[in-house]
Amino acid sequence: MSVADAAPAREAFSARTVLTLILVGVVALAGFGVLAAYAPELRGRSNGGTHALSGSAVGFRGAQAMLKALGVSVSVNRSRSSPRSLSGAGLVLTPEPSTPAADLAKFPTGLRTLIVLPKWRTAPDPRRPGFVYKMVGFTPSPGLLSGFGPGTQLTISGDGAPVVLRGAGGPFAPEAVLPLGRLDALQTIAGPAWTPVLADAQGRAVLAASKSHPNVFVLAEPDLLNNQGLASLDNARAGMAILQMLSGEDGVVFDVTLNGLGASRSLARTMLAPPWLAATLCGLAAALLTAWQALARFAAPTAEGRAIALGAAALVDNSAGLIRMGGKEAALAPNYAAATFNLVAKAAGAEAGDWLSRAAARRGLADPQALAAEAAAVRTRDQLMASADSLYQWRLAMATGDDA
Repeated sequence: MSVADAAPAREAFSARTVLTLILVGVVALAGFGVLAAYAPELRGRSNGGTHALSGSAVGFRGAQAMLKALGVSVSVNRSRSSPRSLSGAGLVLTPEPSTPAADLAKFPTGLRTLIVLPKWRTAPDPRRPGFVYKMVGFTPSPGLLSGFGPGTQLTISGDGAPVVLRGAGGPFAPEAVLPLGRLDALQTIAGPAWTPVLADAQGRAVLAASKSHPNVFVLAEPDLLNNQGLASLDNARAGMAILQMLSGEDGVVFDVTLNGLGASRSLARTMLAPPWLAATLCGLAAALLTAWQALARFAAPTAEGRAIALGAAALVDNSAGLIRMGGKEAALAPNYAAATFNLVAKAAGAEAGDWLSRAAARRGLADPQALAAEAAAVRTRDQLMASADSLYQWRLAMATGDDA
């Protein structure tokens, strides 16, 4: 079988397949851009630290859900708030052992501010992102509170005896009683800079108020609010009582900036947030319409022609272009009239002159001399076209008429 007889080769991909691949690529690129812009806000859930986005045992995501179920407005703050924005909300700070004491002391306070101290030593679980496993020992961090006054002491007791908290003043009256569930160990706080608010039977403070910073409280025992502690109903009741005491008319705000999860400003985030989102969508729509117009308007590229064309047609076109550029079209009218008269006479085998006049008269047509005078009077392009049309019609009538 010859090459000429071979079946034509089929395209590897149809136009519909190529268009689908392009659309999938555009959507994937847009999704990647959005995820890259909001990556800091998305990585919190896979971080098993002691913060409000964590679902690990030492995280506080469960406290958010429980407060919302109780009808309290809850939000997670990824940017440093101003005191004015926190004037009607309670603020929950969940520092880590590595948090600088100066940053904690200088943090803007809310209507009432609760600092939840860390206690457990944990490490990330490499098999399950977002989970942690408990290490031996605890991590009391009294140095976190050095900015509120010297002499702060944290004590951990693990005798396993049932714990009952009682009000010691301030927001909780002395008759307030909060029994707790089983705790592996109880962390308490003491020191000249703190006033007990909730204490155990031995008078050791679990919740204390700062003497130098009004409306700042410290919860020494994080198991009253973290996810593993809320598994106990008694612990959950005690923790919710503390958070409801903290709540204001704007609810409760959990801060995560101290945990390194603050959302930084960037051009991408700015373009994806109102009011700039409208401009971004308009630009994207314009780009898509431009691409669609390019696909619909252009076909295969045309072959490049010669720089200088050959043949009589090219010569005529060039000559006509030169006459047009010089504005000399009207000067062609007399010559066109003379050429018309010569063609008619040549076709009849006669000489141009009196014979044309007699032949035109016999046919009832215009006299050639009148047509020649009309051609000589041409001054504009429109007059030239009218004169040429008259001569052409006169020539046709002369060729088809009876000369007998």
